[in-house]
Amino acid sequence: MIPFSVLDLSPIPEGKSAGDALRNTLDLAHHVERLGYRRYWLAEHHNMPGIASAATAVVIGQVAAATSTIRVGSGGIMLPNHAPLVIAEQFGTLESLFPGRIDLGLGRAPGTDMMTARALRRDLAANADRFPEDVAELRAYLGPSVPGQRIRAIPGDGLAVPIWLLGSSLYSAQLAAMLGMPFAFASHFAPGAMMQAIELYRSRFEPSAQLDRPYAMLGVNVIAADTDAEAARLFTSLQQSFVNLRRGQPGQLPPPTDDIDRFASPTEQAQLRQALACSFVGAPRTVEAGLKAFVEQTKADELIVSGHVYDHAARLRSFAIAAQVRDTLSAQTGSS
Repeated sequence: MIPFSVLDLSPIPEGKSAGDALRNTLDLAHHVERLGYRRYWLAEHHNMPGIASAATAVVIGQVAAATSTIRVGSGGIMLPNHAPLVIAEQFGTLESLFPGRIDLGLGRAPGTDMMTARALRRDLAANADRFPEDVAELRAYLGPSVPGQRIRAIPGDGLAVPIWLLGSSLYSAQLAAMLGMPFAFASHFAPGAMMQAIELYRSRFEPSAQLDRPYAMLGVNVIAADTDAEAARLFTSLQQSFVNLRRGQPGQLPPPTDDIDRFASPTEQAQLRQALACSFVGAPRTVEAGLKAFVEQTKADELIVSGHVYDHAARLRSFAIAAQVRDTLSAQTGSS
């Protein structure tokens, strides 16, 4: 069975609060745990009016406390924003509280605009160019300490929290391969280099103490409903969010529209088709056909599903349909 996981940005629907979004996150985590999803990942974004998961480690702790079996982690922590020691201590604390259930996914982008990045870091000396060194430092803090080591992460030392590298380009694919780490590609919003990145990752992979063979998880958008038309309408919330972001007007997650063609110009619609190419929108059979072809093409080891839906009940329903599709695909694989 190919595992399905969840990527949740804790979207704030238009007219709602961050508190509403975070309560929806906890409810969705309960829901997908019952449905057999493997992981529940949250992402670090800052100064974004429509995303409530900025304090990512705090939200991970709340989700882990509210669930019992699903793995909970970051998709991801933007490492250039932080001292590696701080992240080691945060995730060491999480692993100490919820042993065997915490994942640490790392990204090298700021997760925001440069002005906000300066406010986060005070200076930009710890920039993305230091990412490999920061990853190595973080891994050392979470590994076993050595005699004479003067700086240790407590909690964290020796806990070996699984670390993933995340990316939307070839850079992180190469680094993950070189370091023998699992790799997650952001194909749900930047699919252009997906096939090249995963082929590069697999071909150059060097086994490590963490991982003996390459393991690639790919991001997809799944917006599912009882009919294709209903799902297409739900999808317009995500489409509007992308257009607004490209216009430099990020906001809360808008309600669906009946006329996306009127909202977005032809150029913007072309940009949407490119950015959201790894989106599977429709009734169960439509989503099943799309995901089956995607898995056959990519040979993904795992899918991580993002589902930006304005109405919370419809969002729960979408993830339930996705789980049904997963089970159907697994049954077909098992019988072939």
